[in-house]
Order: sequence, then structure tokens, then C-alpha cells
Amino acid sequence: MSMALGRPSFAERHSSAIRQARFFAWSFSRSPSSLLGLGIVLGFLFIAAFGPWIVPYPADATGAMNLANRLQPPSAAHWFGTDEMGNDLYTRVVLATRTSLWVGLTIVGVATLVGVPLGIAAGHLGGVVRSVIMRLTDVFLSVPGIVLALAIVAALGPGILNGIIALSIVWWPGYVRLVEAKALALRSEPFVEAARAVGASHARILAVHILPNCTSPIIVKASMDMGLAILAAASLGFIGLGARPPAPEWGAMISVARTYMPDWWWYAVFPGLAIYLTVLGFNLFGDGLRDILDPKSNRG
Repeated sequence: MSMALGRPSFAERHSSAIRQARFFAWSFSRSPSSLLGLGIVLGFLFIAAFGPWIVPYPADATGAMNLANRLQPPSAAHWFGTDEMGNDLYTRVVLATRTSLWVGLTIVGVATLVGVPLGIAAGHLGGVVRSVIMRLTDVFLSVPGIVLALAIVAALGPGILNGIIALSIVWWPGYVRLVEAKALALRSEPFVEAARAVGASHARILAVHILPNCTSPIIVKASMDMGLAILAAASLGFIGLGARPPAPEWGAMISVARTYMPDWWWYAVFPGLAIYLTVLGFNLFGDGLRDILDPKSNRG
């Protein structure tokens, strides 16, 4: 311990961080489902990052047509078969991963940037500020999110960007609720009272004491919301309000493929399987993070 300031030295803090990281890794490794989720998420990120370099027919994602190969079953030349335009489904499913990634990151990122500050302000400041913020949040929560998103997209027009805007608008109230409850509990903690007693400003208390103690539930919720945001975006694409052809997107691909069921089953199965695995992976990964970062919320 540093004798001059009574604070841990850099070496002590570094050693403590290493021990904590090892404990987190050990705890995470004890759950096979969490490891499965981590593997799926890492695979999803790898495919999103390197997709354009691992597909055999990149032009099939940009509107190319090869009608001689339309609706071919899975084979050595086309692992997932082909669609009604003769495009390679493996190429389109893989390249749609990048679209799903930035859609999920944008929706969750915007919701976090809007919801977390509002939740902290509502929980810590209380009074009129809390009443106004929470009543506004209740208005958004009173309408099912996907219904409100459909109304917004209908007003803005179909398209992947408008879909992201609509989902971002309806996604932030969940973060307000989560962070407001956490900040409300932290407001009466001794370390917050001590900071207030020595004259710390509201901004410093929020930034130094409240926000760092809210990060664990925020990370857990964001990890689970990634899969849900991707699923919601695919739902908009399925009903024709998301990505527009020829851009590859899982929901839009399933929407077209349903007219070819059941004879050409591979057209819908592989995009649907991609959605299923992605949502499952993020949910399992989020469960593992919750067990480590927010143990009080563990199921009994």
C-alpha cells in the first residue's frame, strides 16, 4: 500500500485486476451454456468481420442474376443452395451477418446513450426530474415496442436506416428503467453520502460514483439486447419494412422464401437458422455475464 497517499499502488491495482479477470474467466468456464454462447458470438463476429473474404460469389450479394442456377439444392458448389435469382445463399447469408451486426450495435448503442443518462438523472436527482423522465418512459412502455416501431417505419418509409431509427426510438425505455432503479438504490449508499458531504457536485457524483456502479447490469442487458435487436430488425425485414433488395438481410430473405416452401426448403431454413443461432448465442452469453457481473440477479 502506498504510504504517502494511503492508496493502492499501480502494481497492486494491476495485480488485483489480473486476479479478478482470472476469477471471471474461471466462473465463466464453469457454465457450458455460457461457453457455447461465447463461441457462437465469437463466430458471429468473425463472420461479420471477414465475410467478404470467405464467400465464393461476392457478386451474388449485389443483385447479380444467374437464372440457370435458380433454386438449386445444397451442393458442393452451393453449400446452402441458391435462390430464385440463382444467387448463392451461402454468400448472401454470410454477408447478411455484417448487416445484422451493425444494426444490432446501432440500436443498442443509441438506446444506451439515451437511456443511461436519463436513468441516472432520474434515480439520483429524484423529485420533478424523476417524475418527468419516468412518465415519459411509461408512455413509450405502454405501447408494445414492435407496434410502435411499425408505426414509425410506416411514417418514415421502408428501409434499413428507417428501421434502425424506429427501433432505437422504442428501445431506450428499458435502459431508463434498469438504471433508474440501480441509481435510486445507490443514492443512499454511504460512499455517495460521503461524496455529497464533502461538497462534490452532482456531475462528479454521477460520473465517479453512480455510473461505474451501474455498468454491470448495463453490460448484461446490452449483451442480451443485441440478439433481440437483430431479431426485431429481421422482423421488420420480413414484413417488407427493413432492408431493400438486393441487399442481403436475413428477415427479407425469409420473407421471399416463404412463397417457395416446402419444395425449396433450403431458401428459408438457412437464413432462419442464422437468426436462431445468433439470438441464442447472445442470450447464452448474456446469461453467463449476468452470473458473473450481477450475481444478485441469479435465478434461485
